[in-house]
Amino acid sequence: MFGRYSLDKPGLILANQGETFEDYLKQVPEPTFAPDKENVIPILDGDWFTDDLAERFKEFLKITFGRENFEDNLRFIEKALGKNLRKYLLKDFYNDHVRRYKKRPIYWMFSSPKGSFNALIYMHRYQPDTASIVLNKYLREFLVKLSSRKQHLKGVSNSTNASSSEKTRAINEIEKIKKIINDLEDYERKILYPLAVEKIEIDLDDGVKVNYPKFGKALKKVPGLST
Repeated sequence: MFGRYSLDKPGLILANQGETFEDYLKQVPEPTFAPDKENVIPILDGDWFTDDLAERFKEFLKITFGRENFEDNLRFIEKALGKNLRKYLLKDFYNDHVRRYKKRPIYWMFSSPKGSFNALIYMHRYQPDTASIVLNKYLREFLVKLSSRKQHLKGVSNSTNASSSEKTRAINEIEKIKKIINDLEDYERKILYPLAVEKIEIDLDDGVKVNYPKFGKALKKVPGLST
């Protein structure tokens, strides 16, 4: 999904600092499964973005093992995981990745304080404007979508045509969305916007131990690695 590997060519594809989608296409001109162009893949509790990790994974399954086998393969994977795919990706995947790479992850997760917003990037493709992409294309867009959803729910809660149970569900979801919005706005104002303005440079030769802490609370905390 990030271009480190390809279905069409063996070995590493993008593994040098700052490599881009265009660099990928030089090696794999017509990819069977194309990597993300901007090096940002959101992970959220629902299908708020068409390019989020769960949707991208499902598309990978369809392309790699056949659309006719998709449902069987998804059931097989979820049985092995012991839970729903999206739930695993949201709650467990990053911890598994950190353990696999012995607390030196190559994929980094931007994450709000309460985990309402998450987005993965690939450190080898990191650019100084990556945080700005996370902020503008995903975090702020998510806030817009949440606000729109909240307005819709307010309409339901005030509707004379809605049942009492529908109104109760709408009110409960509104309260949940308010908490998420507060989390995201705090993350934007105090952490992600200042980081995006800073346009941090990294040097892969310094390793994860030096580079990961540069991003402070913008990235998901990794014990022994985060500041």
